[in-house]
Amino acid sequence: MIKVIAIDDEMHCLGALQILLKEHCPEVELLATFQSAERAIDHLATLKPDIVFLDIEMPGMNGFEFLVRFSEIPFSVIFTTGHEQYAIRAIRMSALDYLLKPLDPHDLALAVQKIKNQPYKNISDQFKLLIEQMHHKDMIKQIAVPTKEGFDMIFVDDIVKCEAYDNYVKIYLKNKKHIIVCRTLKETEQLLKSFDLFARVHNSYLVNLNEVARYIRGEGGYLVMHDGSTVDVSKSRKEFLLKKIWPSHR
Repeated sequence: MIKVIAIDDEMHCLGALQILLKEHCPEVELLATFQSAERAIDHLATLKPDIVFLDIEMPGMNGFEFLVRFSEIPFSVIFTTGHEQYAIRAIRMSALDYLLKPLDPHDLALAVQKIKNQPYKNISDQFKLLIEQMHHKDMIKQIAVPTKEGFDMIFVDDIVKCEAYDNYVKIYLKNKKHIIVCRTLKETEQLLKSFDLFARVHNSYLVNLNEVARYIRGEGGYLVMHDGSTVDVSKSRKEFLLKKIWPSHR
C-alpha cells in the first residue's frame, strides 16, 4: 500500500480527497488529514508517508513554508491548489506534481500512478528551484525536466530544439548533447510557451528561434540552426514561422 497524508485548511477539500482516493486509488492508504501544516509536522516522524497531498495557500504556514522546514524532503509531494496561477507555472518549471481543485478523479489517479511507477526520488533540488522561481518571477532561466533516471536541470537558453521521440522528447542542447525527456512534445511546448523563445514549426519539432541561423525556402522549407543541424518546416506552419522571425512578412 502507498501511505499518504493530506494537508489542507478546508475540511470539505479533505473530505472530497478522502472519497476520491477510496473510489479511484485502492492502492492508497490515507493515514491522516490535517487542517494546518504545523500540526502535520508534529506527526510526520511517526506516520512516515510516501506521499503528501499539500495545499499551497493556507493560513499560518503555507505549503511552501512547510517544505522549507526540511533540509531533505523524505516523501513525494502532490500540490493541490485552486488559484495562484504563477505558483502553478513555477511548479511546472520544477517538474513537480500538482492537481487543480476541484480534484478530477482521472488526474488524481494518474498522479498517484506516476509516483507508484517510479522509485522514491528526493525532490529537494526541484523544490529549491521552485522557491527561486517564486522569488524571481521575471527571471526564470532554468527548468527541471523528468528523465528515466530522475531529473535534469537545464538552462532554457541552452535549448536548440526539441524533437518528438515516440512518447518522449529529445532535447538538443548547445553543447551538442541531448536529453531524452519523459514528456510529450505537446507538454514540452506548453512548458516553454511562456518564454516566447520557441516555435512549433512541425508536428515533430519545436525550435528556439534565437538558435535559427537561416530559413531555406521550399513547400514548407527548412531551418538551419546555429549548431549546423536542419529542421523541416511543415507547410501548415510556414506562415506562422515567417511572421515570428520576420514580423513585417505578409
